[in-house]
Amino acid sequence: MKPEKRTFARWKEKHESEISQVREIIHAGKRSHLTIAGLVIVLALVLTAILAPLLAPYDPLQMDLRNRLQAPSTQHWMGTDELGRDIFSRILHGTGLALKIMIIVLLIDLPLGMLLGIVAGYFGGWIDEVIMRTADIFMAFPRLVLAMAIGAALGPSLVNTMIAIAVTMWPTYARLARGETLSIKERTFIDAEKVVGTTKLRILFSDILPLCSSTAIIRATLDMGNVIRIAAGMSFIGLGAQPPTPEWGLMVSTGRAFLVNQWWVPTFPGLAILVTVFGFNLLGDGIRDIADPHLRRGD
Repeated sequence: MKPEKRTFARWKEKHESEISQVREIIHAGKRSHLTIAGLVIVLALVLTAILAPLLAPYDPLQMDLRNRLQAPSTQHWMGTDELGRDIFSRILHGTGLALKIMIIVLLIDLPLGMLLGIVAGYFGGWIDEVIMRTADIFMAFPRLVLAMAIGAALGPSLVNTMIAIAVTMWPTYARLARGETLSIKERTFIDAEKVVGTTKLRILFSDILPLCSSTAIIRATLDMGNVIRIAAGMSFIGLGAQPPTPEWGLMVSTGRAFLVNQWWVPTFPGLAILVTVFGFNLLGDGIRDIADPHLRRGD
């Protein structure tokens, strides 16, 4: 046997259990039609966001008062709004904005929540009390209501909207990470690390953090749709994106006055929010089910 084949055979034998688990997860994903549907929707959204400048037939900010409130046609597939702007082009550009908000919020929340959670779970005592009681205060209020209150205090803008949403979501990841840390720190390999003199900082970031990451990431996939929904809700009441930004919630808000006679103005942006949140929820539920071995095996 050639050296390359022997090396591959040893690697395969060593990681046989991991390979088997990956195969099982992939097989479970293929069996879940709803998960595949969610993945297709999410991939379509990502491609739309990337290719929006090429796909959009009109400038999303260009006004044409002579063609205001035009019904859907071959020239304007989703009609025009009260200022004559092409709704289809605005929705395409709004896709990138929605995904940008979601990514930035999760990039803030996920590391912050996990860091506070593992510190609270590992050290315990007054550190745990301070962090967890602070988390309880934030979790005592409905997320949307608290985000609106913070957004109103900071002032209406897209940046403040992202800050407001991020402030309301970190306790979820902190509690998950704390629970995982409480279990992990009692394991034998953590005691072995302490015996050989490994520093607490190294234990936290090299041993505990990677083991907590999978649960938090799965939770983040479930929260993706919620971030987009809350951001759209805040823009709808005037606390988020401001005109003329092509943001879906803002488009629904400005178009609601025309719902009876020009139904297309608020309806298509509302459908964009619906499909996006639905797609992320399907994908998040599917990833959660696939990652759970009991659900994966049908136990």
